[in-house]
Amino acid sequence: MSGQKRISIITPSYNQAEFIERTLESVQAQQVDVPVEHLVIDGGSTDGTLDILRKYDGKIRFVSEPDHSMQDALNKGFGMASGDIVGWLNSDDICLPGALQKVSAFFDQNPGCLWLYGNCRMVDENDREIRRWITAYKNRLSEKYSYNRLLTENFISQPAVYIRRNALQAAGPIDMGLPTAMDYDLWLRLARLGNPGYIAEDLACFRVHGQSISAKNYRKQFEEQYQIHLRYDRNPWRLFKHRVKIRLIVFAYWLLSAMKTVSGENR
Repeated sequence: MSGQKRISIITPSYNQAEFIERTLESVQAQQVDVPVEHLVIDGGSTDGTLDILRKYDGKIRFVSEPDHSMQDALNKGFGMASGDIVGWLNSDDICLPGALQKVSAFFDQNPGCLWLYGNCRMVDENDREIRRWITAYKNRLSEKYSYNRLLTENFISQPAVYIRRNALQAAGPIDMGLPTAMDYDLWLRLARLGNPGYIAEDLACFRVHGQSISAKNYRKQFEEQYQIHLRYDRNPWRLFKHRVKIRLIVFAYWLLSAMKTVSGENR
């Protein structure tokens, strides 16, 4: 079976010259017993990203043309993917060593599994691990997956998710109307098809920096997640729990931001 399988990694990109080579290298360095296809869907970068992509010509496939949004780029990439398994790795994130082999082996050992997720570290601009307490919290939730738990909190980290292509097609495209929490909507649609598998190991790094969507729009992101919850569930108790968790998480993010500001001022 493994000889017939292919993994496709989709990377939407726009003006990420500072980070994208680290993303590309993290995929190129994978030691895996199946072919890997890395598709970069660039929205017409003007910051030197294309020069970096051209260095990898023959190792990756890329297109660079204007698009409507990251969601548009993702849908384009998903449509181009030829792999039986599809991953989504943003142009500032990292695939950790050995991740794709673990993913390949898990799907081989669990042929009925439609999608899976693993653990994910958080790193800063210089690849230093940060916010370990958030990672530990999400890892604890990840070990106790249930659909109801996912409805009240998005604990699944997007760079550590891999999906069988037929399940991705059945779930449908990324919602173009969701600018910050489109991944959460996809997880809930996939969850309706079947429970995910879980690899209790670090598969990826999610990068936090000043221009990342989650850093710039965290309040909007959590509010959008609540609105997505309403699409799939109207249970009053679960909605209440979700609202309380959002308030706690937003306060925690505000506190982190305030502490960072004070620390910067003290220097």
